[in-house]
Amino acid sequence: MAENSLPYANLTPTLILDAVDACGFQASGALLALNSYENRVYQVGLEDGTFLIAKIYRPGRWSDEAILEEHAFAHELADLEIPVIAPLQLPDDQTLVHHGGYRLALYPRRGGRPPELDDPDHLRWMGRMLGRIHACGSQRLFRHRPRLSIELLGTGPYAYLMEHDFVPAELAHNYRQAAETLLEAITAIWAEVGEWIEPLRLHGDCHPGNILWTEQGPHFVDLDDCMIGPAVQDLWMLLSGDRVDMTRQLAQLLEGYSQFYDFNALELRLIEALRGLRLIHYSGWLARRWHDPAFPMHFPWFNTPRYWEEQLNILREQVERLEQPPLEP
Repeated sequence: MAENSLPYANLTPTLILDAVDACGFQASGALLALNSYENRVYQVGLEDGTFLIAKIYRPGRWSDEAILEEHAFAHELADLEIPVIAPLQLPDDQTLVHHGGYRLALYPRRGGRPPELDDPDHLRWMGRMLGRIHACGSQRLFRHRPRLSIELLGTGPYAYLMEHDFVPAELAHNYRQAAETLLEAITAIWAEVGEWIEPLRLHGDCHPGNILWTEQGPHFVDLDDCMIGPAVQDLWMLLSGDRVDMTRQLAQLLEGYSQFYDFNALELRLIEALRGLRLIHYSGWLARRWHDPAFPMHFPWFNTPRYWEEQLNILREQVERLEQPPLEP
């Protein structure tokens, strides 16, 4: 799909409020932009004093079918009483609305705080919920959502960076060498274990910022990147610290997870490979979105010589991490 250089140029407060009204709600006029860069997300006040969340999808990123598949997965999980924030069903049971050239979905507002990743109870609880999500996700595969692959998260973003000259000329050779060495190592690991891993429907971007914690436990939000892939993709981003810390955290996550779904230990070999892909993908994501004025404004440190020097060192360090044996919880 062609990229729109000004994807939200025509998105005005009036358009958003009119869209909410058209969905059968009476907006009060209160509108608060929330932190979101890929899409645009707003808290909308209603006349009855309550609030809802309006998510305006980035034009051209997903097909309607892919978005509706995301919504259906969220509702499938919610129907099983798994704490996932699903979009509201509007008149005629629709969840995706077209208005003023944009596509949007409305969500209930849910508060919460980030989970405490050093709390064993939090980790076991999140593990139980992820086990339930994956038990559901294993029942069938997506038809319109992407499949996690080295091309999707690694070689594609890397090629975009190099073809569009984002890496400074004086660093390009060394960056190319580090990135290609990393991708070759990841490819070897995938060839080693990939055929033994059963893909399933995933949250896809299960980092702590997409989990809200309340007294009732975790709530999982933002299925915008849901995809097909290995179960460990939804686990590894909850690990942090040194090797000892991550081993302990992983053991606690899997203690809860395995109560509801069997974890294939071969997937542990993919943790550092997936981390390496995310490093390249993140730079590629920023580069692909650099034409959107919101990105230079909020990520001013990107595309500076210092950024690329740091990335070069990080990629070299990641190659070394891939040479270590997998975690053994």
